[in-house]
Amino acid sequence: MTIEVGAKAPDFTLPDCVGETVELSALKGRPVVVYFYPKDDTEGCTVEAKDFTCLSGAFKSAKVALLGISPDSTASHRKFRDKHALEVRLLSDEDHRVAEAYGVWVEKSMYGRTFMGVERATFLIDSSGRIARCWRKVKVPGHADEVLAAARALKA
Repeated sequence: MTIEVGAKAPDFTLPDCVGETVELSALKGRPVVVYFYPKDDTEGCTVEAKDFTCLSGAFKSAKVALLGISPDSTASHRKFRDKHALEVRLLSDEDHRVAEAYGVWVEKSMYGRTFMGVERATFLIDSSGRIARCWRKVKVPGHADEVLAAARALKA
């Protein structure tokens, strides 16, 4: 399943790294960036989280909620956040239902082994709860800046 621009964003309720729950529909009325990443504390995921953290103040100023989602546990997210001083709200999707709903739980291969995992992807959801932009198979360098620019343009 692939989510297209203009589609209603699949709603979800997930725990964050401090045990509070986040419900996407409760954020309606403001833009939301949801980025999916494969695993806490791996090279690309750490760079991406740090890049979004560097811009978290700009997202906040633009009144855009910023959420990172992976299948890691809340405890793993807490360690990841604390180790790298991350300012992104990290949500735990351990059963990967949300990743499936967004079409980012995919077959991957590494070293000749095939497995299911998260495809790095980002969704910009507008204030009415619709997908305004999506980035699939994200390359990390410059990505957070591009997402911020799109979020600012959305609000203009």
